[in-house]
Amino acid sequence: MFKKILGTGATRVMNLLIGFITMMMGTKVLGPAEWGIGFTVLTDLTFLLIGVELVAGNGLVYFTPRKNLPTLMLISYVWILLVVGLYGLLFLVLSHFPVTFDRLVPKGYERITLLLTLVYSFHGFNLNVFLGKEKVSTYNWIFLLQIIVQVSSMALFIFVFHCYDAHAFVYSLLCGYTTAFLVGFIVLLPMIRHEGHDPVVATAREMLRYGSVMQLSTLVSTLNRRMSIFLLRQHCSEDAVGVFGAGTQVGEGVKVFGVSVSMVQFSRLSNLTDRERIAKLTVMFLKITVVLTVLALAVLALLPVGFYEWLFSDQFGEVKLILMLLSPGLLFSSAQLIFANYFMGTGLPKYNLYASLVGLAVTVPSTLLLIPRIGIKGAAISFSITYLAILLYQWLVFKRQTGVKWKELLLTKEDWVWFKEEIFAIFAKKLE
Repeated sequence: MFKKILGTGATRVMNLLIGFITMMMGTKVLGPAEWGIGFTVLTDLTFLLIGVELVAGNGLVYFTPRKNLPTLMLISYVWILLVVGLYGLLFLVLSHFPVTFDRLVPKGYERITLLLTLVYSFHGFNLNVFLGKEKVSTYNWIFLLQIIVQVSSMALFIFVFHCYDAHAFVYSLLCGYTTAFLVGFIVLLPMIRHEGHDPVVATAREMLRYGSVMQLSTLVSTLNRRMSIFLLRQHCSEDAVGVFGAGTQVGEGVKVFGVSVSMVQFSRLSNLTDRERIAKLTVMFLKITVVLTVLALAVLALLPVGFYEWLFSDQFGEVKLILMLLSPGLLFSSAQLIFANYFMGTGLPKYNLYASLVGLAVTVPSTLLLIPRIGIKGAAISFSITYLAILLYQWLVFKRQTGVKWKELLLTKEDWVWFKEEIFAIFAKKLE
């Protein structure tokens, strides 16, 4: 299990390094305004995926061990085409209100945003199935392929085709998603051939019921970011969106450990039924996540402002301040992923929905209050307080359900012994 965490973590670190290269190209060559447009498109994509993932999202990790794959694929593909088609009709209606539409989706990027949503949805289906079948290494290789193609194609668009606007970044996303989807589909085909079928209508109802609660719970993080971008564009400038986007993406790199641990956790818990063991594993995963995230945040805190100006450009000096304000929220966000996956892996996603409603009650007033007054600093502060509220709610529910005391969350000597034994076991195996 720990080996899977390290493997996933290594892949995410690669993603972080490649992400830095992408941001360096985007910020230095394209500038903050164009980078802000690219970041807005990426955020719009995340927002549109909520509708798709009501059925064809992370819930597949839960259903893959319980249902036959051909049925899951049929339902998911039909749902993806239906939802993206509805988005197309919505975009067509909104095009008659250009002022409003341009505030939601950058002008000239409407069609590519829909295409990205379609391709990523099929790619996401593959990734979630690999996790559900505990094929974490396959997941990692496909994900690694995606990010390598992305950064390579972005360099190609900029330095060979001389594309110096946000299209270079957006087209690179399309290349990465398309390549990874096709390779993932080829890998998935043998699994499909060896499985039977389940009742389509009944399975679809289960997936929608489970997925709707899960996706509503992801609404807060997406809405927080989308509202922040909308208000920054309205009260500040496209440059401010670019700076905030750079800070957010660097911060997402810190969550590499939390995401890696939570992915392995979700894959593992979805295949277990012993509630006591699940609770103990959750506490262990939480400790690993918090320790690794704190260490990563400490590294970011030690880096001087000049480093970020060198990395991106002189126009991105505020990134260090944004990261410091985001840091508490990044820690809270990484920790709450562990609790969220506990609820999802035990078939209780409704508690993530309730946590999201708590977060939503904080997100809306905090962004509306802080961003018009202090700009990107307000967006970062809003992020941190939102995730503090979510984490506190999830902990209270987890404590009530499992009987785990807060003292059990503290690191013990036994935890360090277990950690060292796992590390030594991995290296010993490599030397055999």
